[in-house]
Amino acid sequence: MTSWTPYIPSALYLLMESLYEQAPWAGVALASLGAIYLGYIFVQGQREAAVAFNVPIPPEVRANWRGKTWDDVRGEEKKVLEGQVRSQWSDKLIMSYCPADGRILGTGMKPATREGVDRAIQAAKTAQTEWARTSFAERRKVLRTLLKYVLEHQEELVTACCLDSGKTKVDAVFGEILVTAEKLKWTIDHGEKALAPESRPTNFLMMYKKNMVTYEPLGVVGACVSWNYPLHNFIGPVISAIFAGNSIVVKPSEQTAWSSMFFLEVIRGALASCGHSKELVQSVVCLPDVADFLTSHPDISQLTFIGSRPVAHKVCESAAKALLPVTVELGGKDPAVILDDSRTASEISAVASILMRGVFQSAGQNCIGAERIIALPGVYDKLLDVVSERIKNMSLGSVLLDSKSDDPQQKPGTPDMGALISPAGFDRLESLIDDAVRQGARLICGGKRYNHPKYPYGHYFTPTLLADVTPSMRISQTELFSPVFLLMRAESVPHAIQVANSTEYGLGASVFGYNPPDVAACVSGIKAGMVSVNDFGSYYAVQLPFGGVKGSGYGRFAGEEGLRGVSNIKAVCVDRFPKLMATRIPPRVDYPIHKGDDRLQNGTGAWEMCKGVVETGYQITISGRVRGILRLFQNM
Repeated sequence: MTSWTPYIPSALYLLMESLYEQAPWAGVALASLGAIYLGYIFVQGQREAAVAFNVPIPPEVRANWRGKTWDDVRGEEKKVLEGQVRSQWSDKLIMSYCPADGRILGTGMKPATREGVDRAIQAAKTAQTEWARTSFAERRKVLRTLLKYVLEHQEELVTACCLDSGKTKVDAVFGEILVTAEKLKWTIDHGEKALAPESRPTNFLMMYKKNMVTYEPLGVVGACVSWNYPLHNFIGPVISAIFAGNSIVVKPSEQTAWSSMFFLEVIRGALASCGHSKELVQSVVCLPDVADFLTSHPDISQLTFIGSRPVAHKVCESAAKALLPVTVELGGKDPAVILDDSRTASEISAVASILMRGVFQSAGQNCIGAERIIALPGVYDKLLDVVSERIKNMSLGSVLLDSKSDDPQQKPGTPDMGALISPAGFDRLESLIDDAVRQGARLICGGKRYNHPKYPYGHYFTPTLLADVTPSMRISQTELFSPVFLLMRAESVPHAIQVANSTEYGLGASVFGYNPPDVAACVSGIKAGMVSVNDFGSYYAVQLPFGGVKGSGYGRFAGEEGLRGVSNIKAVCVDRFPKLMATRIPPRVDYPIHKGDDRLQNGTGAWEMCKGVVETGYQITISGRVRGILRLFQNM
């Protein structure tokens, strides 16, 4: 039996060894059962094993690609680019370029028309009919195949994200690869359990019934996603949709149209390599008038929207035309409350490191970014001292090109922060900062756009530290989506909670502290959809339901709630013993109601019987229930 030990848990092995010595036949029988079980596990593993596949890698992603810049384009393409920088989009052509260095990506694309959107929806609808009949094992195989590709092609995927969004590779690994791998792995491990039929309790009157809830595919679902995480925002809704048995039409942002086409081919490659239709996943890049056609289409069964509040109003208004349910994930003004527990210098430094990541991840373009740091008196000045030097020394640049420069903002090696997606909001941002300073805030560093000496077409804003910010300042109420560290004072724990709740947003929050009552007060008192304790955004790294309250939207994606949100939640009630007990209508209340005795001329007999039914089922005391039973039988 020694040769089996690598494959059998130690406790089982000891049991088998003991049986083999004392009762050889019992040991052999148990060993045979173990072998059969292991064989079953092996066959199942092979059945769901990931498949290797490849898709063409865009030339821009390959090493040493230089490409052309804005200076190399002329005519209509130049006009299109200049318009896009001002958020004015052409219905004839969308041009993609790297916000960090201005290099042109691809050859441009024509925005989808209504006819194109309809064709995509119909193709998805046709493919979903067959896909809905697949098993969870078949769906897991697709996700395992996709996970294998993501893990083996991190370099290419990260590079595509950096090119299209301007972020650094470090930001892309955390915000694109890690969370995508987590969502895939969680769905593989726990998705079937989340969608398995559930037994639900019955009641006294209906004790002969058994109840269940099933989760069935909806059909074709839609997703309109934002640009700040090009890979993860695109693939996240796809994972949930296809595992629940749906097909999906994704509308990525125009800002990241180029990389979305690459990511679409990756997903379709995983489907095709496992023997399923590529048409299951569709992508349409379109402008608002055509997007309205998508979000009100009668063949779309559910919609996930990730974006800004103003656009959400239009999307929900459009979806209402088709009574289309929408999960809405909007922006935030997330607070991070720093309690003044007794802290050492190393503890403050550790908290500062988490806050720096929370504020400057993806240049602040993060819906759950820490937009307000609310510190109590005992830690406020210490924290300010630590982060001041760190923020002043942050470097900017394109991680994909040589960033050496004599400029003090430039240092050899990986830059700390990349570019913003567009300069369209820079005037507003500078105005908000200037307005806060006029009202008493202290600008420690930054506060202005940054004209990069090497990348004149890059969209950079200096990492900014603004101290002594108060809730009355516009900058503390407006979602910035920018690299700005706002430090606010709170006099007490209740005051910190009050400041945290002083905006119209309620997406995520963080609390840093070690005193359990104070931490618990903040967790329960802050109005938000998600809270991390002594961390930033950790709830998303473990696939808890993601979403907010107030102006941050409604509904949840991720986790069990995310999968069930793209499913038809069907309630099923059946007879427990079909041939022995079933619902029967008593003659006294059977239509037409009997008029054969005096008590029924005015319906009092039927009425008394019905009262007895209700009392039998719902009286809270035994005597009350007995009276109900008597009333019921007296009037049968």
